[in-house]
Amino acid sequence: MLDAATTAMANLFTIEVLGYLLVGVAVGLVIGVLPGLGGSSGMALLLPFLFGMEPEAGIAMLVGMAAVGGTSDTFSSVLIGVPGSGGSQALILDGHALARQGQAARVLGASFSSSLIGGLIGAVSFLFVITAARPLIGGIGTPELLMFALLGLATVGALVKGDPLFGFAAAVLGVMIGLIGGAPAYPEYRYTFDSLYLYSGVSIVIVTMGLFAVPEVISLLVNRTAIAKTEKIEGSIFDGFSEVRKHKGLVIRSSLLGTTLGVIPGIGGTAANWMAYAMARQTARDKSRFGRGDIRGVIAPEAANNSVDGGSMVPTFTLGIPSSGSTAVMLGGIVLLGLTPGPAMLEQDLDILMLVVWALVLANVLATVTCFSLSRYIARVTLVPGQLLAPFLLVLFFAASYQASLNFGDLLAVLGLGVLGYAMKIANIPRAPAVVGFVLAPSIERYLHLSISRYGADWMYRPGVITIGLVVVAVVVAVPMFQRMRRTKAVANLDSEAGR
Repeated sequence: MLDAATTAMANLFTIEVLGYLLVGVAVGLVIGVLPGLGGSSGMALLLPFLFGMEPEAGIAMLVGMAAVGGTSDTFSSVLIGVPGSGGSQALILDGHALARQGQAARVLGASFSSSLIGGLIGAVSFLFVITAARPLIGGIGTPELLMFALLGLATVGALVKGDPLFGFAAAVLGVMIGLIGGAPAYPEYRYTFDSLYLYSGVSIVIVTMGLFAVPEVISLLVNRTAIAKTEKIEGSIFDGFSEVRKHKGLVIRSSLLGTTLGVIPGIGGTAANWMAYAMARQTARDKSRFGRGDIRGVIAPEAANNSVDGGSMVPTFTLGIPSSGSTAVMLGGIVLLGLTPGPAMLEQDLDILMLVVWALVLANVLATVTCFSLSRYIARVTLVPGQLLAPFLLVLFFAASYQASLNFGDLLAVLGLGVLGYAMKIANIPRAPAVVGFVLAPSIERYLHLSISRYGADWMYRPGVITIGLVVVAVVVAVPMFQRMRRTKAVANLDSEAGR
Protein backbone atom coordinates (compact mmCIF):
# COMPACT_ATOMS: atom_id res chain seq x y z
CA MET A 1 0.00 0.00 0.00
CA LEU A 2 2.79 2.43 0.94
CA ASP A 3 4.75 1.61 -2.23
CA ALA A 4 1.65 2.22 -4.35
CA ALA A 5 1.00 5.54 -2.60
CA THR A 6 4.60 6.66 -3.16
CA THR A 7 4.52 5.64 -6.82
CA ALA A 8 1.21 7.43 -7.32
CA MET A 9 2.53 10.68 -5.82
CA ALA A 10 5.61 10.53 -8.02
CA ASN A 11 3.42 9.97 -11.09
CA LEU A 12 1.11 12.85 -10.16
CA PHE A 13 3.93 15.38 -10.05
CA THR A 14 5.31 14.54 -13.48
CA ILE A 15 4.82 17.36 -15.98
CA GLU A 16 2.33 15.41 -18.14
CA VAL A 17 0.06 14.13 -15.36
CA LEU A 18 0.11 17.39 -13.41
CA GLY A 19 -0.64 19.31 -16.60
CA TYR A 20 -3.70 17.20 -17.36
CA LEU A 21 -4.86 17.54 -13.76
CA LEU A 22 -4.73 21.32 -14.18
CA VAL A 23 -6.74 21.01 -17.41
CA GLY A 24 -9.40 19.00 -15.59
CA VAL A 25 -9.50 21.51 -12.74
CA ALA A 26 -9.82 24.44 -15.16
CA VAL A 27 -12.65 22.80 -17.12
CA GLY A 28 -14.40 21.86 -13.88
CA LEU A 29 -14.21 25.42 -12.57
CA VAL A 30 -15.64 26.90 -15.76
CA ILE A 31 -18.41 24.31 -16.08
CA GLY A 32 -19.28 24.67 -12.40
CA VAL A 33 -19.68 28.44 -12.68
CA LEU A 34 -22.16 28.09 -15.56
CA PRO A 35 -25.51 27.32 -13.90
CA GLY A 36 -27.27 24.09 -14.72
CA LEU A 37 -24.52 22.42 -16.72
CA GLY A 38 -23.17 20.27 -13.90
CA GLY A 39 -20.40 17.71 -13.81
CA SER A 40 -21.82 15.29 -16.40
CA SER A 41 -21.58 17.88 -19.18
CA GLY A 42 -17.98 18.74 -18.38
CA MET A 43 -17.01 15.10 -18.00
CA ALA A 44 -18.55 14.26 -21.38
CA LEU A 45 -16.61 17.16 -22.89
CA LEU A 46 -13.33 15.54 -21.84
CA LEU A 47 -14.03 12.00 -23.09
CA PRO A 48 -12.97 12.53 -26.74
CA PHE A 49 -9.50 13.61 -25.55
CA LEU A 50 -8.87 10.37 -23.64
CA PHE A 51 -8.08 8.25 -26.71
CA GLY A 52 -4.42 7.30 -26.71
CA MET A 53 -3.75 8.92 -23.34
CA GLU A 54 -1.71 7.30 -20.61
CA PRO A 55 -4.02 5.97 -17.84
CA GLU A 56 -2.38 8.12 -15.16
CA ALA A 57 -2.83 11.32 -17.17
CA GLY A 58 -6.41 10.51 -18.13
CA ILE A 59 -7.40 9.58 -14.58
CA ALA A 60 -5.84 12.79 -13.24
CA MET A 61 -7.81 14.89 -15.72
CA LEU A 62 -11.10 13.12 -14.96
CA VAL A 63 -10.64 13.29 -11.19
CA GLY A 64 -9.58 16.94 -11.39
CA MET A 65 -12.75 17.75 -13.31
CA ALA A 66 -14.99 15.78 -10.93
CA ALA A 67 -13.44 17.13 -7.74
CA VAL A 68 -13.88 20.85 -8.37
CA GLY A 69 -17.41 21.00 -9.76
CA GLY A 70 -18.83 20.93 -6.24
CA THR A 71 -16.71 23.97 -5.36
CA SER A 72 -17.27 26.30 -8.30
CA ASP A 73 -21.01 25.60 -8.65
CA THR A 74 -21.36 27.67 -5.48
CA PHE A 75 -21.15 30.92 -7.45
CA SER A 76 -24.43 30.58 -9.35
CA SER A 77 -26.26 29.05 -6.37
CA VAL A 78 -25.30 31.87 -4.01
CA LEU A 79 -25.22 34.87 -6.35
CA ILE A 80 -28.10 34.12 -8.72
CA GLY A 81 -30.20 31.61 -6.79
CA VAL A 82 -29.84 28.99 -9.52
CA PRO A 83 -28.26 25.64 -8.55
CA GLY A 84 -25.00 25.12 -10.39
CA SER A 85 -25.64 21.38 -10.10
CA GLY A 86 -27.98 18.98 -8.36
CA GLY A 87 -25.63 18.86 -5.40
CA SER A 88 -25.93 22.58 -4.67
CA GLN A 89 -29.70 22.87 -4.37
CA ALA A 90 -29.91 23.13 -0.58
CA LEU A 91 -27.28 25.87 -0.64
CA ILE A 92 -29.79 28.23 -2.26
CA LEU A 93 -32.06 28.35 0.79
CA ASP A 94 -29.62 30.16 3.07
CA GLY A 95 -26.74 31.01 0.73
CA HIS A 96 -28.82 33.08 -1.69
CA ALA A 97 -30.81 34.58 1.18
CA LEU A 98 -27.58 35.84 2.75
CA ALA A 99 -26.35 37.12 -0.63
CA ARG A 100 -29.53 39.20 -0.92
CA GLN A 101 -28.60 40.69 2.45
CA GLY A 102 -25.21 41.78 1.10
CA GLN A 103 -23.32 38.88 2.69
CA ALA A 104 -22.19 37.20 -0.55
CA ALA A 105 -18.46 37.36 0.21
CA ARG A 106 -18.97 35.86 3.68
CA VAL A 107 -21.11 33.06 2.23
CA LEU A 108 -18.59 32.26 -0.49
CA GLY A 109 -15.76 32.17 2.04
CA ALA A 110 -17.68 29.76 4.27
CA SER A 111 -18.71 27.67 1.29
CA PHE A 112 -15.22 27.28 -0.18
CA SER A 113 -13.67 26.55 3.22
CA SER A 114 -16.20 23.83 4.04
CA SER A 115 -15.91 22.45 0.49
CA LEU A 116 -12.15 22.11 0.90
CA ILE A 117 -12.47 20.28 4.21
CA GLY A 118 -15.23 18.08 2.80
CA GLY A 119 -13.15 17.24 -0.26
CA LEU A 120 -10.12 16.33 1.84
CA ILE A 121 -12.19 14.16 4.17
CA GLY A 122 -13.72 12.50 1.10
CA ALA A 123 -10.26 11.75 -0.28
CA VAL A 124 -9.05 10.27 3.01
CA SER A 125 -12.26 8.25 3.32
CA PHE A 126 -11.72 6.87 -0.18
CA LEU A 127 -8.28 5.73 0.91
CA PHE A 128 -9.63 3.82 3.91
CA VAL A 129 -12.82 2.48 2.33
CA ILE A 130 -11.52 1.00 -0.94
CA THR A 131 -10.42 -2.25 0.70
CA ALA A 132 -13.82 -2.70 2.37
CA ALA A 133 -15.98 -1.39 -0.47
CA ARG A 134 -17.33 -4.71 -1.76
CA PRO A 135 -18.90 -6.03 1.46
CA LEU A 136 -20.18 -2.56 2.30
CA ILE A 137 -22.09 -2.15 -0.95
CA GLY A 138 -22.91 -5.84 -1.34
CA GLY A 139 -25.20 -5.76 1.69
CA ILE A 140 -27.45 -3.16 0.07
CA GLY A 141 -29.96 -4.47 -2.46
CA THR A 142 -32.36 -2.71 -4.78
CA PRO A 143 -35.17 -2.68 -2.15
CA GLU A 144 -32.95 -0.71 0.24
CA LEU A 145 -31.87 1.62 -2.56
CA LEU A 146 -35.54 2.24 -3.34
CA MET A 147 -36.22 3.17 0.27
CA PHE A 148 -33.17 5.45 0.40
CA ALA A 149 -34.52 7.29 -2.65
CA LEU A 150 -37.94 7.64 -0.99
CA LEU A 151 -36.25 8.88 2.19
CA GLY A 152 -34.43 11.56 0.22
CA LEU A 153 -37.73 12.59 -1.37
CA ALA A 154 -39.52 12.74 2.00
CA THR A 155 -36.68 14.63 3.66
CA VAL A 156 -36.51 17.43 1.12
CA GLY A 157 -40.30 17.74 1.05
CA ALA A 158 -40.54 17.99 4.82
CA LEU A 159 -37.72 20.40 5.54
CA VAL A 160 -38.45 23.24 3.15
CA LYS A 161 -39.55 26.58 4.52
CA GLY A 162 -43.32 26.86 4.91
CA ASP A 163 -46.01 24.19 4.82
CA PRO A 164 -44.50 20.68 4.43
CA LEU A 165 -47.57 19.61 2.46
CA PHE A 166 -46.54 22.04 -0.27
CA GLY A 167 -43.07 20.48 -0.16
CA PHE A 168 -44.47 16.97 -0.59
CA ALA A 169 -46.76 18.14 -3.41
CA ALA A 170 -43.82 19.76 -5.20
CA ALA A 171 -41.79 16.55 -4.82
CA VAL A 172 -44.63 14.52 -6.36
CA LEU A 173 -44.85 17.04 -9.21
CA GLY A 174 -41.13 16.56 -9.83
CA VAL A 175 -41.55 12.78 -9.92
CA MET A 176 -44.35 13.14 -12.49
CA ILE A 177 -42.13 15.32 -14.70
CA GLY A 178 -39.36 12.75 -14.28
CA LEU A 179 -41.68 10.00 -15.56
CA ILE A 180 -42.24 11.77 -18.89
CA GLY A 181 -41.00 9.66 -21.80
CA GLY A 182 -40.22 5.98 -22.16
CA ALA A 183 -40.56 3.53 -19.29
CA PRO A 184 -37.30 1.81 -18.32
CA ALA A 185 -38.77 -1.69 -18.18
CA TYR A 186 -41.79 -1.68 -20.49
CA PRO A 187 -42.29 -0.58 -24.13
CA GLU A 188 -44.59 2.32 -23.34
CA TYR A 189 -44.47 6.12 -23.16
CA ARG A 190 -46.01 8.30 -20.46
CA TYR A 191 -47.25 11.92 -20.52
CA THR A 192 -45.92 12.58 -24.03
CA PHE A 193 -49.17 14.04 -25.47
CA ASP A 194 -48.13 12.69 -28.89
CA SER A 195 -45.09 14.99 -28.94
CA LEU A 196 -41.92 13.48 -30.40
CA TYR A 197 -39.86 15.87 -28.27
CA LEU A 198 -41.23 14.37 -25.03
CA TYR A 199 -40.57 10.76 -26.10
CA SER A 200 -37.04 10.97 -24.71
CA GLY A 201 -38.10 12.78 -21.54
CA VAL A 202 -37.01 16.16 -20.24
CA SER A 203 -33.38 16.95 -19.43
CA ILE A 204 -32.30 17.90 -15.91
CA VAL A 205 -30.74 21.02 -17.44
CA ILE A 206 -34.13 22.07 -18.82
CA VAL A 207 -35.93 21.44 -15.53
CA THR A 208 -33.32 23.28 -13.48
CA MET A 209 -33.24 26.25 -15.85
CA GLY A 210 -37.02 26.45 -16.01
CA LEU A 211 -37.85 26.09 -12.33
CA PHE A 212 -34.95 28.12 -10.92
CA ALA A 213 -33.22 30.31 -13.49
CA VAL A 214 -36.09 31.87 -15.43
CA PRO A 215 -38.17 32.78 -12.33
CA GLU A 216 -35.18 34.56 -10.76
CA VAL A 217 -34.58 36.60 -13.92
CA ILE A 218 -38.28 37.48 -14.11
CA SER A 219 -38.11 38.66 -10.50
CA LEU A 220 -35.11 40.87 -11.31
CA LEU A 221 -37.04 42.46 -14.18
CA VAL A 222 -40.31 42.84 -12.28
CA ASN A 223 -38.72 44.27 -9.14
CA ARG A 224 -36.09 46.31 -11.06
CA THR A 225 -33.57 45.70 -8.29
CA ALA A 226 -30.18 44.04 -7.95
CA ILE A 227 -29.82 40.59 -6.44
CA ALA A 228 -28.61 42.09 -3.16
CA LYS A 229 -31.02 44.42 -1.38
CA THR A 230 -28.17 46.44 0.12
CA GLU A 231 -25.93 48.97 -1.62
CA LYS A 232 -22.64 47.40 -0.58
CA ILE A 233 -21.15 43.99 0.14
CA GLU A 234 -20.67 43.43 3.84
CA GLY A 235 -18.27 40.96 5.42
CA SER A 236 -15.37 39.22 3.72
CA ILE A 237 -14.31 35.76 2.66
CA PHE A 238 -12.23 35.54 5.82
CA ASP A 239 -15.36 36.03 7.91
CA GLY A 240 -16.69 32.93 6.17
CA PHE A 241 -13.53 31.02 7.02
CA SER A 242 -13.98 32.02 10.67
CA GLU A 243 -17.55 30.67 10.59
CA VAL A 244 -16.25 27.30 9.41
CA ARG A 245 -13.74 27.20 12.27
CA LYS A 246 -16.57 28.03 14.66
CA HIS A 247 -18.72 25.16 13.33
CA LYS A 248 -15.95 22.63 12.68
CA GLY A 249 -17.96 19.81 14.28
CA LEU A 250 -20.78 20.39 11.80
CA VAL A 251 -18.29 20.35 8.92
CA ILE A 252 -16.85 16.99 9.98
CA ARG A 253 -20.27 15.39 10.54
CA SER A 254 -21.58 16.63 7.20
CA SER A 255 -18.44 15.47 5.38
CA LEU A 256 -18.68 11.97 6.83
CA LEU A 257 -22.38 11.86 5.93
CA GLY A 258 -21.61 12.90 2.35
CA THR A 259 -18.86 10.30 1.99
CA THR A 260 -21.11 7.55 3.34
CA LEU A 261 -23.99 8.44 1.03
CA GLY A 262 -21.60 8.76 -1.90
CA VAL A 263 -20.62 5.11 -1.53
CA ILE A 264 -24.26 4.04 -2.05
CA PRO A 265 -25.05 3.85 -5.79
CA GLY A 266 -27.94 6.03 -6.92
CA ILE A 267 -27.91 8.39 -3.95
CA GLY A 268 -25.37 10.99 -5.07
CA GLY A 269 -24.81 14.61 -4.16
CA THR A 270 -28.45 15.72 -4.30
CA ALA A 271 -29.56 13.49 -1.44
CA ALA A 272 -26.36 14.11 0.55
CA ASN A 273 -26.81 17.85 0.11
CA TRP A 274 -30.33 17.82 1.53
CA MET A 275 -29.67 15.28 4.27
CA ALA A 276 -26.73 17.32 5.55
CA TYR A 277 -28.92 20.41 5.55
CA ALA A 278 -31.60 18.48 7.43
CA MET A 279 -29.07 17.28 9.99
CA ALA A 280 -27.76 20.81 10.55
CA ARG A 281 -31.25 22.15 11.03
CA GLN A 282 -32.41 19.38 13.34
CA THR A 283 -29.33 19.57 15.58
CA ALA A 284 -29.38 23.37 15.87
CA ARG A 285 -30.76 24.92 19.04
CA ASP A 286 -32.00 27.99 17.19
CA LYS A 287 -33.73 27.04 13.94
CA SER A 288 -35.39 30.40 13.32
CA ARG A 289 -32.87 31.65 10.75
CA PHE A 290 -32.76 28.53 8.58
CA GLY A 291 -34.22 29.30 5.17
CA ARG A 292 -33.82 33.03 5.76
CA GLY A 293 -30.06 33.27 6.09
CA ASP A 294 -28.21 30.96 8.48
CA ILE A 295 -24.55 30.31 7.74
CA ARG A 296 -24.92 26.75 9.06
CA GLY A 297 -27.29 26.13 6.16
CA VAL A 298 -24.34 26.92 3.87
CA ILE A 299 -21.59 25.03 5.66
CA ALA A 300 -23.34 21.66 6.07
CA PRO A 301 -24.54 21.05 2.49
CA GLU A 302 -21.31 22.32 0.96
CA ALA A 303 -19.14 20.03 3.09
CA ALA A 304 -21.36 17.07 2.22
CA ASN A 305 -21.54 18.00 -1.46
CA ASN A 306 -17.77 17.97 -1.90
CA SER A 307 -17.11 14.91 0.27
CA VAL A 308 -19.51 12.89 -1.90
CA ASP A 309 -16.87 12.75 -4.65
CA GLY A 310 -14.52 10.60 -2.58
CA GLY A 311 -17.30 8.22 -1.59
CA SER A 312 -18.81 7.99 -5.08
CA MET A 313 -15.51 6.86 -6.57
CA VAL A 314 -15.44 3.79 -4.34
CA PRO A 315 -18.17 1.84 -6.21
CA THR A 316 -17.13 3.40 -9.52
CA PHE A 317 -13.56 2.09 -9.43
CA THR A 318 -13.86 -1.04 -7.27
CA LEU A 319 -17.21 -2.44 -8.45
CA GLY A 320 -17.82 -0.72 -11.77
CA ILE A 321 -21.07 0.74 -10.41
CA PRO A 322 -21.50 4.49 -10.99
CA SER A 323 -22.97 6.41 -8.08
CA SER A 324 -24.20 9.40 -10.09
CA GLY A 325 -24.50 10.81 -13.59
CA SER A 326 -20.99 12.27 -13.57
CA THR A 327 -19.41 9.06 -12.27
CA ALA A 328 -21.31 7.14 -14.96
CA VAL A 329 -19.55 9.28 -17.56
CA MET A 330 -16.29 8.81 -15.66
CA LEU A 331 -16.81 5.05 -15.81
CA GLY A 332 -16.86 5.29 -19.60
CA GLY A 333 -13.65 7.30 -19.46
CA ILE A 334 -11.96 4.66 -17.30
CA VAL A 335 -12.80 2.00 -19.87
CA LEU A 336 -11.52 4.23 -22.70
CA LEU A 337 -8.18 4.39 -20.89
CA GLY A 338 -7.90 0.60 -21.05
CA LEU A 339 -8.66 -0.01 -17.37
CA THR A 340 -11.23 -2.51 -16.08
CA PRO A 341 -13.21 -1.14 -13.13
CA GLY A 342 -13.90 -3.80 -10.50
CA PRO A 343 -12.45 -5.58 -7.48
CA ALA A 344 -9.37 -6.56 -9.50
CA MET A 345 -8.22 -2.93 -9.43
CA LEU A 346 -7.44 -3.36 -5.72
CA GLU A 347 -4.67 -5.78 -6.71
CA GLN A 348 -3.68 -4.96 -10.28
CA ASP A 349 -4.05 -1.16 -10.36
CA LEU A 350 -3.59 -0.10 -6.74
CA ASP A 351 -1.24 2.68 -7.85
CA ILE A 352 -4.09 4.11 -9.98
CA LEU A 353 -6.40 4.13 -6.95
CA MET A 354 -3.71 5.88 -4.91
CA LEU A 355 -3.37 8.40 -7.74
CA VAL A 356 -7.10 9.12 -7.37
CA VAL A 357 -6.55 9.95 -3.69
CA TRP A 358 -3.67 12.35 -4.36
CA ALA A 359 -5.50 13.93 -7.31
CA LEU A 360 -8.58 14.54 -5.16
CA VAL A 361 -6.48 16.28 -2.53
CA LEU A 362 -4.53 18.48 -4.94
CA ALA A 363 -7.57 19.34 -7.10
CA ASN A 364 -9.58 20.47 -4.06
CA VAL A 365 -6.73 22.67 -2.83
CA LEU A 366 -6.24 24.26 -6.27
CA ALA A 367 -9.98 24.85 -6.73
CA THR A 368 -10.37 26.43 -3.30
CA VAL A 369 -7.39 28.76 -3.74
CA THR A 370 -8.69 29.86 -7.16
CA CYS A 371 -12.25 30.42 -5.96
CA PHE A 372 -11.04 32.28 -2.87
CA SER A 373 -9.02 34.66 -5.03
CA LEU A 374 -11.99 35.37 -7.32
CA SER A 375 -14.88 35.42 -4.86
CA ARG A 376 -14.56 39.03 -3.66
CA TYR A 377 -14.79 40.30 -7.23
CA ILE A 378 -17.47 37.90 -8.46
CA ALA A 379 -19.58 38.72 -5.39
CA ARG A 380 -20.03 42.22 -6.86
CA VAL A 381 -22.41 40.67 -9.40
CA THR A 382 -25.07 40.93 -6.68
CA LEU A 383 -24.86 44.75 -6.85
CA VAL A 384 -25.48 45.00 -10.62
CA PRO A 385 -28.97 46.40 -11.40
CA GLY A 386 -31.38 43.67 -12.42
CA GLN A 387 -32.39 45.28 -15.73
CA LEU A 388 -28.72 45.18 -16.81
CA LEU A 389 -27.99 41.68 -15.54
CA ALA A 390 -31.20 39.97 -16.70
CA PRO A 391 -30.60 40.05 -20.51
CA PHE A 392 -27.14 38.52 -20.11
CA LEU A 393 -28.50 35.84 -17.80
CA LEU A 394 -31.36 35.00 -20.16
CA VAL A 395 -28.95 34.50 -23.07
CA LEU A 396 -26.71 32.34 -20.88
CA PHE A 397 -29.59 30.24 -19.56
CA PHE A 398 -31.19 29.64 -22.95
CA ALA A 399 -27.81 28.77 -24.47
CA ALA A 400 -27.20 26.27 -21.68
CA SER A 401 -30.68 24.84 -22.21
CA TYR A 402 -30.33 24.55 -25.98
CA GLN A 403 -27.03 22.68 -25.74
CA ALA A 404 -28.76 19.87 -23.82
CA SER A 405 -30.04 18.27 -27.05
CA LEU A 406 -29.82 21.03 -29.69
CA ASN A 407 -33.60 20.85 -30.04
CA PHE A 408 -35.87 23.88 -30.38
CA GLY A 409 -38.28 22.09 -28.07
CA ASP A 410 -35.79 22.71 -25.25
CA LEU A 411 -36.44 26.44 -25.45
CA LEU A 412 -40.21 25.95 -25.32
CA ALA A 413 -39.84 23.58 -22.38
CA VAL A 414 -37.72 26.11 -20.49
CA LEU A 415 -40.32 28.80 -21.10
CA GLY A 416 -43.16 26.56 -19.91
CA LEU A 417 -41.31 25.40 -16.82
CA GLY A 418 -40.18 28.99 -16.21
CA VAL A 419 -43.78 30.16 -16.03
CA LEU A 420 -44.55 27.26 -13.69
CA GLY A 421 -41.52 28.08 -11.55
CA TYR A 422 -42.45 31.76 -11.29
CA ALA A 423 -46.02 30.84 -10.31
CA MET A 424 -44.63 28.53 -7.62
CA LYS A 425 -42.33 31.30 -6.39
CA ILE A 426 -45.03 33.95 -5.99
CA ALA A 427 -47.33 31.35 -4.39
CA ASN A 428 -44.56 30.41 -1.90
CA ILE A 429 -44.54 26.80 -3.12
CA PRO A 430 -41.00 25.40 -2.80
CA ARG A 431 -39.31 24.50 -6.07
CA ALA A 432 -36.34 22.53 -4.76
CA PRO A 433 -38.41 19.40 -3.90
CA ALA A 434 -39.67 19.34 -7.49
CA VAL A 435 -36.11 19.15 -8.83
CA VAL A 436 -35.17 16.46 -6.30
CA GLY A 437 -38.28 14.47 -7.25
CA PHE A 438 -37.32 14.77 -10.92
CA VAL A 439 -33.78 13.53 -10.23
CA LEU A 440 -34.91 10.59 -8.10
CA ALA A 441 -37.86 9.53 -10.28
CA PRO A 442 -35.87 7.22 -12.62
CA SER A 443 -34.11 5.59 -9.66
CA ILE A 444 -37.39 5.05 -7.81
CA GLU A 445 -39.03 3.45 -10.84
CA ARG A 446 -36.01 1.32 -11.72
CA TYR A 447 -35.43 0.07 -8.18
CA LEU A 448 -39.14 -0.68 -7.73
CA HIS A 449 -39.21 -2.75 -10.91
CA LEU A 450 -36.03 -4.65 -9.99
CA SER A 451 -37.24 -5.29 -6.44
CA ILE A 452 -40.54 -6.76 -7.62
CA SER A 453 -38.98 -8.83 -10.40
CA ARG A 454 -36.30 -10.29 -8.10
CA TYR A 455 -38.13 -10.70 -4.81
CA GLY A 456 -41.84 -10.45 -5.58
CA ALA A 457 -43.78 -9.06 -2.62
CA ASP A 458 -41.14 -10.32 -0.19
CA TRP A 459 -38.95 -7.27 -0.77
CA MET A 460 -41.21 -5.30 1.57
CA TYR A 461 -40.34 -7.57 4.51
CA ARG A 462 -36.57 -7.13 4.40
CA PRO A 463 -35.24 -5.65 7.68
CA GLY A 464 -33.50 -2.76 5.94
CA VAL A 465 -36.65 -1.86 4.01
CA ILE A 466 -38.78 -1.90 7.16
CA THR A 467 -36.29 0.23 9.09
CA ILE A 468 -35.91 2.87 6.38
CA GLY A 469 -39.66 2.75 5.72
CA LEU A 470 -40.41 3.60 9.35
CA VAL A 471 -38.08 6.58 9.08
CA VAL A 472 -39.88 7.73 5.90
CA VAL A 473 -43.27 7.46 7.63
CA ALA A 474 -41.93 9.35 10.64
CA VAL A 475 -40.68 12.16 8.42
CA VAL A 476 -43.91 12.41 6.41
CA VAL A 477 -46.23 12.25 9.44
CA ALA A 478 -44.25 13.77 12.30
CA VAL A 479 -42.85 16.86 10.58
CA PRO A 480 -46.25 18.32 9.50
CA MET A 481 -47.64 17.57 12.97
CA PHE A 482 -44.70 19.31 14.61
CA GLN A 483 -45.09 22.30 12.29
CA ARG A 484 -48.79 22.62 13.16
CA MET A 485 -48.04 22.35 16.89
CA ARG A 486 -45.40 25.04 16.62
CA ARG A 487 -47.74 27.37 14.70
CA THR A 488 -50.50 26.77 17.25
CA LYS A 489 -48.11 27.55 20.10
CA ALA A 490 -46.91 30.72 18.35
CA VAL A 491 -50.51 31.91 17.84
CA ALA A 492 -51.30 31.18 21.48
CA ASN A 493 -48.28 33.19 22.60
CA LEU A 494 -49.34 36.13 20.44
CA ASP A 495 -52.87 35.98 21.85
CA SER A 496 -51.56 35.92 25.41
CA GLU A 497 -49.27 38.89 24.74
CA ALA A 498 -52.14 40.81 23.12
CA GLY A 499 -54.33 40.16 26.16
CA ARG A 500 -51.85 41.71 28.58
